[in-house]
Amino acid sequence: MTRGFTAADVPDQSGRTILVTGANTGLGFEAAQVLAGAGARVLLGCRSRSRADDAVDRIRRRHPDAELRVVELDQADLASVRAAADDVATNEDLDVLVNNAGIMMTPLDHTVDGFESQLGVNHLATFALTGLLLPSLAARPDGRVVITSSIAHRPGRIHWDDLDATDGYQRQERYQQSKLANLLHHHELDRRLRAAGSSIRTVACHPGLATTDLGRHLGPFVGVLRPLIRPFVNSAAAGAWPTLMATVADLDSGSYVGPSKRGETAGPAVVVHSTDQARDPELGRRWWERSVELTGVDPGI
Repeated sequence: MTRGFTAADVPDQSGRTILVTGANTGLGFEAAQVLAGAGARVLLGCRSRSRADDAVDRIRRRHPDAELRVVELDQADLASVRAAADDVATNEDLDVLVNNAGIMMTPLDHTVDGFESQLGVNHLATFALTGLLLPSLAARPDGRVVITSSIAHRPGRIHWDDLDATDGYQRQERYQQSKLANLLHHHELDRRLRAAGSSIRTVACHPGLATTDLGRHLGPFVGVLRPLIRPFVNSAAAGAWPTLMATVADLDSGSYVGPSKRGETAGPAVVVHSTDQARDPELGRRWWERSVELTGVDPGI
């Protein structure tokens, strides 16, 4: 597809059940709305029940026949992640897990389990939820995992000896770490799935630059600039195009998709490339083992 992928390219999704985390706002909401409109049963994995219910109402105003259900999920609490996974595994025939939920450049904070919040929410909860739902996805004919990263992964590095930021905190650096962690997870998951002969596909994506509330912690200066940069970045709806492509397009497992224009910051979605570091098998293996240790979730592959 030389012109790139947009929401208009999403085929009929009838008969598929798709869990979208962080589906009450931003890219997650936009993706959930398109998928529901295409006939999918969409599970909205959200921390706030009231905001999730509001998202359901907004989707139903546009798609009255949408099949939707809220799954309560707080990615800052691994007990909540386990409960959500158990709910879905028990009650749903899950075809696709879209790991969309995340936070960006927040002030220093820690999750319920004591992890630096950006690493805990963006990667460790994603790793745990994915691992817990792999058996459900394996039972479906075209099970798929989608993992959301960012162009911010490029300068990222893993702070092996200070994952909880006790020796210092720089919010941008920690965000970059979490997005590199997402891609290390994605590529190692693909290697392990292929070695196990699994039919599950894993596809990663990134939205480029999009006008969502994810950047609400970046300060008033960004708010002043927002009207000036708006013509050069994706809207929230367009920012969801890579997520949608990763969710429904016929892609090889291990693929990574993002925007096609201006250095992957905007435009329709296409296949892109992660860094050599993100694809490093030894680094991926080491990070997988550390993630198992930290979360207590061993995907068994």
